[in-house]
Amino acid sequence: MTLHERIAQIKKIGQEEQVAEISPRRRLLEKLTQQIHRSLIEELGPELYDQNVDLRDLRTRVQQKLQELISQEKTTLTPEEKMQLVESITHDVLGYGPLEEFLDDPEVTEIMVNGPDTIYIEKFGKIYPTDQKFIDEAHLRRIIDKIVAQVGRRIDESAPMVDARLPDGSRVNAIIPPLAIDGAKLTVRKFARDPYTVNDLINFGTMTRRIALFLEACVKGRLNIMVSGGTGSGKTTTLNVLSSFIPPDERIITIEDAVELQLHQEHVIRLESRPPNIEGKGEVTIRDLVRNALRMRPDRIVVGEVRGGEALDMLQAMNTGHDGSLSTVHANSPRDVLSRLETMVLMSGMDLPVRAIREQISSAIDLIIHQARLRDGTRRITHVTEVQGMEGDIITLQDLFLFDFSMGVDENGRFKGTIKSTGIRPKFMQKLQNLGITLPVDIFQFELFSRK
Repeated sequence: MTLHERIAQIKKIGQEEQVAEISPRRRLLEKLTQQIHRSLIEELGPELYDQNVDLRDLRTRVQQKLQELISQEKTTLTPEEKMQLVESITHDVLGYGPLEEFLDDPEVTEIMVNGPDTIYIEKFGKIYPTDQKFIDEAHLRRIIDKIVAQVGRRIDESAPMVDARLPDGSRVNAIIPPLAIDGAKLTVRKFARDPYTVNDLINFGTMTRRIALFLEACVKGRLNIMVSGGTGSGKTTTLNVLSSFIPPDERIITIEDAVELQLHQEHVIRLESRPPNIEGKGEVTIRDLVRNALRMRPDRIVVGEVRGGEALDMLQAMNTGHDGSLSTVHANSPRDVLSRLETMVLMSGMDLPVRAIREQISSAIDLIIHQARLRDGTRRITHVTEVQGMEGDIITLQDLFLFDFSMGVDENGRFKGTIKSTGIRPKFMQKLQNLGITLPVDIFQFELFSRK
């Protein structure tokens, strides 16, 4: 027997033992739940998905129908089991089924559904499997349809993937066959019901108080800032905190694919892109919204994420008096941000020479904040980098603050390092001083990096 065959045999034995541990009573209740759930769907049908029906009335109707269906069952159930059945099926029909438990858990930051029987969650930056499952593929698809319908989107064979959001602002991505080979997949990126504040990020170790003071001054000084990082590194959370520094008397326009930003200023206009309809018409892109925002007398433009030709329009806006703009971009380092922006400008269809693009970028972007999700699951700002200008054909960057990885990790595997000043003062300090924005003298004082 080969090693692979032996490993497969051990896995199979483990699965059989796991199944054997499930009591016959539990299997009976699961089967009964599935039967009653299907009967309820058949009897109430379209009424469950009618947007005009009052939710309280619908909940009462569902629970009454469930009591009827349970009373018709021959299986003897205890009062506790009946209550559990009613609660479980009500969640499935009126809520988001097995996702409800994780949506209510403030510690869960991401929910990943790989299929009806496989749900993973992320807690504190680490991924864990769960025991929850959907009844079948049809049940998972119903939950996806419900989420998508709430924001006026659709998902079917002609449009088999979609970005949507839940009422609490959590971001949802769904993809179904024929693109998803093994059945529908669902990913939910949760956001805190109460948006994280700058103090929260300081307590989490994402930034230090020194960095917070510096970034607040940069936002109030109307610098153009890009927040970069990989997927799940916390870019949107940091962008939200940066946006909170914008003075309350300014007109802010936010532009996103699916609304995620939670700004508390009074004068905020929120714009959201729209996919094409079933006939392939009516699409409104981020680029269309950026162009339109320029006609809406904005003081600040906040773009949730730049990922295409809108990069050119945004750079032109920054270079024509709309300073103080904020945005995020996927990149592995501050230097990669520049090459990505170059690529995205070329995606706009404009045949511009590379030098002209680089001059636009160096003139428009003042500061890059790079964030990463580290091995220990924490999200940290690792670079705060100034864009200084052009030297020949190259855009020059200068790191103002860097994360000290050389401090190593503690006994729990957590990084002991913090982000430290490199001792260099940015060129734009004079601009901040001209606006009456002052910073403590020691904010750029060099901090010794570990030599371990």
